[in-house]
Amino acid sequence: MKIKSMTAVFGKLTGQRLALAPGFNLIEAPNEGGKSTWAAFLKAMFYGIDTRDRDKKGYLADKNRYQPWSGAPMEGEITLEWQGRDVTIRRSPKGNTPFGTFEAVYTGTQEPVPGLTGADCGELLLGVGREVFERSAFLGQSGSLAIQSTPELERRIAALVSSGEEDVSYTQAEGRLKEWLNRRKVNKSVGRIPQLEGELAQVRASREELEQLTGALNALAAEERGLRRKKEALEAELSAHKRLAQRDLDRRFTQAKGELDRAQADLDALRKEQARFGPIPHKEELKRAQGELAYLKALEPEIKQGEEALAQAEAELEEARSAARDDRFPGQTVEEAAESVKKAEGEYAAARKNAGTWALMAKLVPVIGVLAAGGMAVLALAQGDGFSFPAVLTGILFLVFTLALGVFNHSQARRSRAWGDQVLDRFSVKTPEELKGVLEDYRARVAAADQAAQQVRLVREGLSDRQARRENSRKDLFDFVHSFAPEVKDLFGCSAALSRALNLGEREAVAHTRLEGAQRLYDALKAQGGRVEEPGAPEPEAPRRTMEETAALLGTAQADLERTGRALSMALGRQKAVGDPAALAARQEELEGELERRSQEYQAISTALTALKEANAQLQERFSPELNRRAGEYLARLTGEKYTSLSLNRELEASAAGAGDVLPRRSLFLSKGTVDQVYLAVRLAVYDLCLREHHVPLILDDALAAFDQERMERALDLLVELSREEQILFFTCQSREGAYLARTPGVERVALDS
Repeated sequence: MKIKSMTAVFGKLTGQRLALAPGFNLIEAPNEGGKSTWAAFLKAMFYGIDTRDRDKKGYLADKNRYQPWSGAPMEGEITLEWQGRDVTIRRSPKGNTPFGTFEAVYTGTQEPVPGLTGADCGELLLGVGREVFERSAFLGQSGSLAIQSTPELERRIAALVSSGEEDVSYTQAEGRLKEWLNRRKVNKSVGRIPQLEGELAQVRASREELEQLTGALNALAAEERGLRRKKEALEAELSAHKRLAQRDLDRRFTQAKGELDRAQADLDALRKEQARFGPIPHKEELKRAQGELAYLKALEPEIKQGEEALAQAEAELEEARSAARDDRFPGQTVEEAAESVKKAEGEYAAARKNAGTWALMAKLVPVIGVLAAGGMAVLALAQGDGFSFPAVLTGILFLVFTLALGVFNHSQARRSRAWGDQVLDRFSVKTPEELKGVLEDYRARVAAADQAAQQVRLVREGLSDRQARRENSRKDLFDFVHSFAPEVKDLFGCSAALSRALNLGEREAVAHTRLEGAQRLYDALKAQGGRVEEPGAPEPEAPRRTMEETAALLGTAQADLERTGRALSMALGRQKAVGDPAALAARQEELEGELERRSQEYQAISTALTALKEANAQLQERFSPELNRRAGEYLARLTGEKYTSLSLNRELEASAAGAGDVLPRRSLFLSKGTVDQVYLAVRLAVYDLCLREHHVPLILDDALAAFDQERMERALDLLVELSREEQILFFTCQSREGAYLARTPGVERVALDS
């Protein structure tokens, strides 16, 4: 079989295509370039993906690890040559199952390949199952090339030292015998024999328990019968108490019915009495009207006091106005009086000023005349004319004139003073200063009169307000009272009508309350089952205990009966659960027989397991010489003859020995590189023996990473030699393999895009 190409949507691969040659394919890529992903994709296309695998700490299941990074569905295609024809294999999702859909057709057609299915694809194409493939031709990136034994690989190798049949292995046979042995007995508590011993002990204990349960059931049944009789007697006594309670209830019910009838009759009588009047207003309105009536009565003395106060205020006003009248200021206001006083002060001041001026002139004019006459005489004498008559006459006339003028001025001064005195006399004062006192006195008397007038206005307004309120309240009160007592004429009638209405309302409210109370009592007693007492009914006999004592005893008896019933039911249930005595006896006999048979089987299987181990020990002495021989040859070539032989035990643990070594060295004592070379040799030997005939491609993913340069070159030479017959896919992240194989013919170098 040869792989020609692969196309994958798998992990980081998003539809990339990898074309392969028939021989040695050196596939180079750096870390994270997709090498391990291509190798895992190839294995998944052959064997599918285990959907039962789960993530663990430090480990991802393939179904999660290789989910396409792009988010696209996981799918892929491989074209290969098989049995002389090209075959195309496709896998894609089926619902949530990765690679759940499988298709295998001949390339270029839609003709299905017969017998090739998703379940057996790898085993049919490669000739081996997944476990053998992973331990031989598939050297994936795992950090170690070591091999672990599996039943399938063991069967393949066992065929080399037996008849060639691969149906059975020692591990499977040993496991089957141990499984049979464990089914019978693992230790003191696990296995069929301990189970039989335990069940037999339980059956015996159950038979003993049944005997004890029978006695307990008889005792519980007798106790239950006694408790039932006690309960029936207490129930009869409680029934008598209930009849007595019913009698008392009926009696109280009859009394309540009589009280209800009487309350209804009283209410009907009150309503009939009210029918003679108008509809009675609400109690609150009647009380408010009574308040208005009381207010009216309280207003009367207030109005009378107001009238008396008004008369007194008017008298005081008249007295104040009389006191405020002044002939000096007739009908004048205070402001006008002030103007009159101010004017009088001015007139007096002017008169006094004029009198002074006239008095001064009366004194100066005669003096001037005398001086003038004397001056004229002196002037005449100075001129030498003497005292001429004209001059004398002129002087005398001038003197007389000045004297007459002085007399006139003196008269005018006296008249001005008289006028000033007249101004003061009008106000009955002697001096101007007294005028201000007269004005202030007038001002005070006018203010008192004004205050008395203001008081009269206030008293009159208060009286008018009370009189208006009295009239309005009186009208409202009469309108209200006339709505239910139109015959009322005065306030006394209003008071009587209001009292009567309130009395009727209160009596009706009391009657209503009484009726409602009687109705509630009647309804409550009726709800309790009260009936009208029948006259002459016989009196029930009263029990010796109270109803509470009887009820308490009945509750205790009921609880005891229930407890006994539960115990009886549990005993019956336990008896039923334990089983029928005859069936238990039969089961005991059956178990004893089976226990004896299983004990004999246990001894036989133990003997067979011992014999199998002895046979296996003999087989291990000649375990697969061919596998050891071929692996030793490969190891000698890889190590340059340093190690010339190799031996494996059944668990495929390897030991290597050189030409001069006395004892082989276990792989635990070798370096990692040498261990990888040992197990590469083992894998190639297993490949030769198990897969070579099917021409399965060898897949190596960084398998030579731990090899030194010399041993790497030997390994590459060996692989190139094998590639002449088999297809090899060699993935590497290093350049040394490519450098060494650069001129080697038949090597196809492929560089992956990172």
